[in-house]
Amino acid sequence: MGHDELLIRNRYETISIANDFMIGILFLIGSFFFFYPSMETAGVWLFVIGSAELLIRPVIRLARHIHLQKLPSGSWDM
Repeated sequence: MGHDELLIRNRYETISIANDFMIGILFLIGSFFFFYPSMETAGVWLFVIGSAELLIRPVIRLARHIHLQKLPSGSWDM
């Protein structure tokens, strides 16, 4: 694995972890909002946003794959 590939993989891994963390936060806060009737609408919106973030997960993986495919073949050597 070359330096460029390792750098790309690490960057996308960091983005993926940050996205997963945000998903957890959105669903956790949204769940607490359902304890209070006045906050239910906000809770629903947090669930919708969290669901959209779930769709971002495969987009991140696809972007990483495409990015790695664009590397010159010499970048794959150590």
